[in-house]
Amino acid sequence: MLQINEKTSKISEIDFVTSPNFDDRPKSISIDTIVIHCISLPEGEYDNNHVIDFFQNKLNISLDDSFKSLENFKVSPHLFIRRDGQIIQMVPFNKRAWHAGKSSYNGRSDFNDFSIGIELEGTTSSRYTDEQYQSLNNVITSLKTLYTNITNDNILGHCDIAPDRKSDPGEFFDWRRIKRGEL
Repeated sequence: MLQINEKTSKISEIDFVTSPNFDDRPKSISIDTIVIHCISLPEGEYDNNHVIDFFQNKLNISLDDSFKSLENFKVSPHLFIRRDGQIIQMVPFNKRAWHAGKSSYNGRSDFNDFSIGIELEGTTSSRYTDEQYQSLNNVITSLKTLYTNITNDNILGHCDIAPDRKSDPGEFFDWRRIKRGEL
């Protein structure tokens, strides 16, 4: 299990790369939800730092035509999990990352307030790696230990909370592998 430092709200054993795109959570909020996303820049291309640059507001939009639509976007996850399973933390868990956008599900809205956002390197039309599922399971187990209100019913996809505009993590994401811990 990964160790989360309760004072810093960071995972001890992984890289922390700061995103400026976060703010304070509302007072008296209970973190009880995990939202799973996916991203790659350009779409379907891996093994580069474009996603990290994007989350740090440093993406050079002249590098690819598809980047132009991302100009001036300010977004961030709490965690980014690469194809090889490497976990990079970008926002402390006690802070509000800007990952969910306009969101609602099951009578609740504004998911950034009470959720932890996890981005998987990938696309909505590709399969994720065994290493990513392993890392994701390790993260979820650790988060459930610290935030005891997180249940399997509160592990959602971006597609669940913003179905009119988002489809991630996509049809090939195997929910059984995380909700039952299957590897």
